[in-house]
Amino acid sequence: MEIKRNGSQSSSKGPVEYFSGTVRIDPLFEAPDPARVRGASVTFEPGARTAWHTHPLGQTLIVTSGLGCAQRWGRPVEEIRPGDVVLIPSGEKHWHGATPTTAMAHIAIQEALNGKAVYWMEKVSDEQYEHS
Repeated sequence: MEIKRNGSQSSSKGPVEYFSGTVRIDPLFEAPDPARVRGASVTFEPGARTAWHTHPLGQTLIVTSGLGCAQRWGRPVEEIRPGDVVLIPSGEKHWHGATPTTAMAHIAIQEALNGKAVYWMEKVSDEQYEHS
């Protein structure tokens, strides 16, 4: 058994290549081989969001605070709130983040396939986001 003590892992900023706005990523766990699951707590300041992306084995989001948005490619934006669990299937193009006026935090859990847990794509345009 291993206990990851609160504060023992450094926070990082969401890279500008993959996020718009201010995003903080707090690693929670990365299971050792042969397991491939990993998780992080991600906090989005108002207006912050991911770029469009997919996950080879899907992703689960557990909203922990605030008010957020999530959108699947070609579908309307959906509001997400604390306690909501968002199940994103393998290969589904999507984005998620805060609303324009309210921060949002979630726990993101995904598995890596051949060492890769996410495939990043183009950023969500301001026009796409403003329709959220």
